[in-house]
Order: sequence, then C-alpha cells, then structure tokens
Amino acid sequence: MNIYNIDDENFKNTEVYKSFMNDNPVNGYLKIRAYSASGAIPVRGLKITVSTEYEGNTIVFFDGVTDTSGVIEKITLPAPKLNSDNMNVPSRTTYDINATYEPNLVDLKYKVNIYEDVFVIQNINIVPDSNSGGL
Repeated sequence: MNIYNIDDENFKNTEVYKSFMNDNPVNGYLKIRAYSASGAIPVRGLKITVSTEYEGNTIVFFDGVTDTSGVIEKITLPAPKLNSDNMNVPSRTTYDINATYEPNLVDLKYKVNIYEDVFVIQNINIVPDSNSGGL
C-alpha cells in the first residue's frame, strides 16, 4: 500500500489522484472540536491527521493541530456529487481521523462520512490521565 499526501505535486499527476478526484469532484467540510471534562476544557495541541483509503492506497488530506480553543475550524475534503435521483442514499466518502496527544499517549481513531456541501463536526473527548494529574 502506498501513502500519498494530497499536497504533493507529484501525486497530483498520478492516475490514483485523477481517479479519486473524478469520483469526488465537489467538497464537504470538517470541523474538529477537542475537549476534556465534558466539553469544559479545550484540548490544545491535539495532532489530527485526516486520510482515506482508495484503491489500496492511503491518501492524507490534512495534518495539523488544534488551536487554543481545541478547534480546527474548516478542513475542506473532496466528496462525491449528491445523486438527486436517489436522496435516500446520499453519496459520501468516508475519511479516517487519527487524533494523537503525545504527553498522554492518546491515540484515538474515528471514521467520518463527508457529503457534498455538508459541514460535519467531529467532537473528540480526551479523558485526563489520572496518573499524570491532568492532560
């Protein structure tokens, strides 16, 4: 399995990229909200990676960290066009979210479906490490 980064100009010339973008020609949006204490404490510095599997390859679309509010505002992700003939089964692309926090060895994994023009919010609850006295 190959791992590609969507920002790599060399990747944009591959058939894998062209095929993926042909299948996902529009955009959906993702917001990450990381917190602790039932939403009372934002988690700053949570490393977020957003990727998907496509034709046996992993494509990384986003790699960053949450801000002081525990948020990454707007991650734009490719999505398929909605099929107006069958709105009961909307077209979507599933992305993997990997959330890591080094001081506490947190490694959480989520799956999220992205739809055309839909803004999805993924909440990530970090449980404090009782051995370290907090986050």
